[in-house]
Amino acid sequence: MALNKLRQLDQNSAGITLPKDDLRLEGLLDEHGDVDGENYLHVRHIGDGEWTLELVERIEP
Repeated sequence: MALNKLRQLDQNSAGITLPKDDLRLEGLLDEHGDVDGENYLHVRHIGDGEWTLELVERIEP
């Protein structure tokens, strides 16, 4: 099991790193390995110590 460190981003948020291999499988990286375009993930807290991430194709106004 790979472990990812929780990091402080600013005073109001924290983040984790997603492995590029996983992002590549989802088609979210360009040919240079950089994030391709704007992508959004919906993060849901499921319960004690458990979250899910879901790629959102489009954001409605």
